[in-house]
Amino acid sequence: MAAAVAADSDKISRLQSSVSALDQISDSEKSGFVNLVARYLSGEAQHVEWSKINTPTDEIVVPYETVAPPPEDAEKIREFLDKLVVLKLNGGLGTTMGCTGPNHSCLAADLRQSLNSKYGCKVPLVLMNSFNTHDDTLKIVEKYSNSNVEIHTFNQSQYPRLVVEDFVPLPCKGHAGKDGWYPPGHGDVFPSLKNSGKLDLFLSQGKEYVFLANSDNLGAIVDLKILSHLIQNKNEYCMEVTPKTLADVKGGTLISYEGKVQLLEIAQVPDEHVKEFKSIEKFKIFNTNNLWVNLKAIKRLVEADALKMEIIPNPKEVDGIKVLQLETAAGAAIRFFDNAIGINVPRSRFLPVKATSDLLLVQSDLYTLEDGFVTRNKARANPANPSIELGPEFKKVGDFLKRFKSIPCIIELDSLKVTGDVWFGSGVVLKGKVTISAKYGSKLEIPDGAVLENKEINGPEDI
Repeated sequence: MAAAVAADSDKISRLQSSVSALDQISDSEKSGFVNLVARYLSGEAQHVEWSKINTPTDEIVVPYETVAPPPEDAEKIREFLDKLVVLKLNGGLGTTMGCTGPNHSCLAADLRQSLNSKYGCKVPLVLMNSFNTHDDTLKIVEKYSNSNVEIHTFNQSQYPRLVVEDFVPLPCKGHAGKDGWYPPGHGDVFPSLKNSGKLDLFLSQGKEYVFLANSDNLGAIVDLKILSHLIQNKNEYCMEVTPKTLADVKGGTLISYEGKVQLLEIAQVPDEHVKEFKSIEKFKIFNTNNLWVNLKAIKRLVEADALKMEIIPNPKEVDGIKVLQLETAAGAAIRFFDNAIGINVPRSRFLPVKATSDLLLVQSDLYTLEDGFVTRNKARANPANPSIELGPEFKKVGDFLKRFKSIPCIIELDSLKVTGDVWFGSGVVLKGKVTISAKYGSKLEIPDGAVLENKEINGPEDI
């Protein structure tokens, strides 16, 4: 044991010396990175004792319908909104859809905020970028310089990837470009907000809460009911959770553990309990990553170096070299805040656009954009969205857009599965369960105005 500790101590001192020579990053990034690696080597990963897990009560995970409505007085609403900052986690690249910049489509909805004009308040929009998305985001932000929304940007930390073989930072081995570095997960939002100077700026302006959400979640709009509840109940942290479906079985869930509320992620679950964790009977909710956090509490905990969230090791390979990146998640911070709660919100507050199948949903008549907010069409009776599965021909946004003359009407659609070289005309209506499969090597065109209801189509003769 003593030998192992000495070996780890040696690794850390060699790492400190290598990192000190990296002039691309700040001193706070260097120390943050070395501390993260030291925690990882110490094996402090928190193991959950399964028998101590309890289902949270309605006091800890509050049903949305029991939350009191916000005040009707417009002046009181303005007062509450003036305490708020909206922050979008904008470090991801959207690479699964063939994008190489930030999730642009999702920024537009935020930038058209109507809250400020409606209530005469000043809710700033803050974008936490990574070194991957920073330059492209600034180009988009410039277009909104004359809007009534004050926009701030800052970069999350930039850490070097670690070579597994000898624990040397990859940039020290000649990989000085972007592939030598990584952004260490959205748990980094708290120290980065402080290190950027933005946290102290907002506190000096009288701001009290930050509403954090992934930039690709179009359902994450400011909710006055939640904001009012947090201010009146002095909750330092609130995580929005929503009922789990079979599509969400891997998502983190909230538990009561040793008297505190905390996030349980699949990586923390012992192998023999994974099936139980994925069950939607026992663990009925999952984390949407819509988080409301008190700014003074963030400052207190960051300055005390108290936010020691679980470390997520993420192995990668760069040019045949096995590397490791260590990350943390913002949701895991819940256990460090006082009077922390979850709120069980409607599914409509979780509308991520991570694949072109999601893009089809939000571009269809199922949703409309009103005053900068995405709202669901009340004409759809089914509370669940249709299940959509598109083949690899639709994977990249450019290919997806080319294959639809216009996005079909899907108000009455239950499920759609498309495979092969399929092209859609304009004004197509899809209802019930529809499967469209083009034969290998042949092109299948769905004509303008076609109405397909509960159909399985393998060729033009089936339309």
